[in-house]
Amino acid sequence: MTSACAPATQPPVAPSAEPTRTYQVRTYGCQMNVHDSERLAGLLDAAGYRRAPDGTDADIVVFNTCAVRENADNKLYGNLSHLVPRKQRDPNMQIAVGGCLAQKDREAVLTRAPWVDVVFGTHNIGSLPTLLERARHNRVAQVEIAEALEEFPSALPAARESAYAAWVSISVGCNNTCTFCIVPALRGKEVDRRPGDILAEVESLVSQGVLEVTLLGQNVNAYGVSFADPETPRDRGAFAALLRACGRVDGLERVRFTSPHPAEFTDDVIEAMAQTPNVCPALHMPLQSGSDRILKAMRRSYRADRYLGIIDRVREAMPHAAITTDIIVGFPGETEADFEATLEVVRRARFVSAYTFQYSKRPGTPAADLPDQLSKAVVQERYERLIALQEEISLQQNTAQLGNTVELLVAAGEGRKDTATARMSGRARDGRLVHFVPGGAGVRPGDVVKTVVTAAAPHHLIADGALLEHRRTRAGDAHETGQRPRTVGLGLPGLGVPAPAPAAAGCAR
Repeated sequence: MTSACAPATQPPVAPSAEPTRTYQVRTYGCQMNVHDSERLAGLLDAAGYRRAPDGTDADIVVFNTCAVRENADNKLYGNLSHLVPRKQRDPNMQIAVGGCLAQKDREAVLTRAPWVDVVFGTHNIGSLPTLLERARHNRVAQVEIAEALEEFPSALPAARESAYAAWVSISVGCNNTCTFCIVPALRGKEVDRRPGDILAEVESLVSQGVLEVTLLGQNVNAYGVSFADPETPRDRGAFAALLRACGRVDGLERVRFTSPHPAEFTDDVIEAMAQTPNVCPALHMPLQSGSDRILKAMRRSYRADRYLGIIDRVREAMPHAAITTDIIVGFPGETEADFEATLEVVRRARFVSAYTFQYSKRPGTPAADLPDQLSKAVVQERYERLIALQEEISLQQNTAQLGNTVELLVAAGEGRKDTATARMSGRARDGRLVHFVPGGAGVRPGDVVKTVVTAAAPHHLIADGALLEHRRTRAGDAHETGQRPRTVGLGLPGLGVPAPAPAAAGCAR
């Protein structure tokens, strides 16, 4: 661990002789970062701070960073520079930088942005309240980067963003060595939570009205390789068993998971998905490349035939499953033949959608030093061909949904044009985004509706007919009143000042 002073081991002391200080958390990157930000918000709430209302200046701004995307550092430092005038007007205002970029760059953050007050890493997010108070008291920036996980993030309190859907982390870290990925270096080796702790968190969320949970892991289906409890042996069937156990949680209507790895994807998981009614018929299965030669250079321990075999078995067990993927275009050394192999897998797999990326060097990864880096023009041209093919397939897949009845969990903020079109948006059980006409039914985010698909586009469906059903839910009640679920650490003492007791009426916040 690197630190400007002794490790943060004492609980923070909440401000008491002055107005409550406010905070804002800005998140970049993957779902894991989004969930970590919920933990950061929960920690700050527990330490006596208050979330700043939207559109207002906060006393504390926390950046939860990503190191995966190209130019991630330029984006961060650009946003940090925008806060300099605010910091000059109010020296008591604090800025904290955490997450993957902070773990990677460490003290370099202060070199480039000396007005930052706190730098913390991916392994010690629980230290944030203490570091903020220490920096404020000592008037000296605090840098604390742990080299290994200090406590599982899910042992920390969380202030959830949604009243109806929640992330549940089942593991952190990754044991793979993909040459394009820096995550293992920043998140460490895989550590899995005990099944009982995961289910306790799920049950707590459901008791507060949550209808959908997404199980999170860098390599989610490798779950069982390394339990946090060292006395628990590896269990290769642990992920399938966890899916089935979630199916027994009363009131949990939807279970999703992301992201699995093809090398670890086994038939018992397919069986659990098909046989567990609340596990959604949706699968995000990263491909990255359809060329066996490039997959080997990426250190992806599967080949195209194995990948397509998994897709075939999933569709055999769940004919209506919606399958999505990740693809990287222009990996070093990729030839036209390699790229054509990727296009062929896309044609055969017929993904509902694909997250497509142009390869870019990520400092610290083996691929950044490989020869035969491709020109921007070549990568761009291939990328556009891939996009065109996938858009065509996506439209065909979505057009096949015309006339189908879909059950939607109504969402907030999914449709940018909803106000202009008088539509709302929701997610079907297979994950497709559907824009629908609510009519005069008083539909709220968190409610469940059924409707019929009337039109299709590559990235969404439209349902402009009358609703067939509308079920008001506790999640809808909570969203309407601005309440959000909260979870606290399991089996560990709380951090900081306890959150206030919930009001007598309504869900706990």
